[in-house]
Amino acid sequence: MQHALVVQLSLHIYHYHHYIFTTTQGLILLVVITLIWRTTFPLVEDAVSGISPAALIAVRFGMASVIFTPQLRNINSKLLKDGLLLGLLLFSSFATQAVALETIHANRAAFIASLNTILVPLLGLLLGQRLRPKTFLAAFVAFSGIGIMSWESGALVIGDLLMFCEAFVYSIYLLVLESATRHHPSQALTAIQLWVITMLGAFWVGPELVGQLEVIHNNLPAIIYLSVIATAANTWLQAIAQRSVSAFETALFYTLEPVFAAVFSFLLLGEKLGISGLIGATFVLVAMVLSQSKVKNTQDDGKVQRCEPVVAVLTASDTQEVDLSVSILEPHKQYEN
Repeated sequence: MQHALVVQLSLHIYHYHHYIFTTTQGLILLVVITLIWRTTFPLVEDAVSGISPAALIAVRFGMASVIFTPQLRNINSKLLKDGLLLGLLLFSSFATQAVALETIHANRAAFIASLNTILVPLLGLLLGQRLRPKTFLAAFVAFSGIGIMSWESGALVIGDLLMFCEAFVYSIYLLVLESATRHHPSQALTAIQLWVITMLGAFWVGPELVGQLEVIHNNLPAIIYLSVIATAANTWLQAIAQRSVSAFETALFYTLEPVFAAVFSFLLLGEKLGISGLIGATFVLVAMVLSQSKVKNTQDDGKVQRCEPVVAVLTASDTQEVDLSVSILEPHKQYEN
């Protein structure tokens, strides 16, 4: 028993020194993820015009899941459970977004989706975290901004409501992912998520996929980009980033999403925001920064925050001992709520 524990401790220490990751690196990753991710809004909007949302998700995630399939060799029940939950949440987010983009413009959808920056701390309140009065002010400013943006095109439409739901679901996803990445290898966690979404997407599209093959072929370059870069790579990179960056910090850096989305929608689709849209967008950006202005990491000095866990590469009988080693070696972040 003692020998086994020493071996497992040594493995964890080795992994710790060879897979170091700092908060700064995590934040840089989030910027890259955000830049890539928001190129998908105009691409998805353009592709959905010819491909059904169900078919797009099934094909997009089907391609992405193949890349990480080898990582399914070493999984345990806890990893499977967390991966299933994350996959279900992410599928709900993607499916809702894909349907919403059939009725609203890409830049408007991106701004509404950015409300997760407000929703993450609000959901944190339900988990017992202290919520500052400034956060309530930020929420009011954000919803005012969304209202101003909506008036630009008249009353709220179903796409707006769907994107509100997407923002809520994705906020839950961020909080769950922050917890899950502390305990599981990022590649295995990503593999399970992608396969869950692939299977749900296949069930959703059903026989309809056969009739979509020609349209899929015509949009293949965009779908390959969505699958390999914006889905497989981004899902994995986000799992890595949230080892050292909290859900709150992730939401803060996602304030860049509407900025990138507006730029890419203008460059690729020729979409423009009117004066009320610009004012509303400014309100939303101010609210997102305001809500996160007091959130900071007391250990954010560039030091190592977390490392890749090794539980998945050991046998089930060793899990209890490895969990002990993780609790000893893994530094824990503290946040000012």
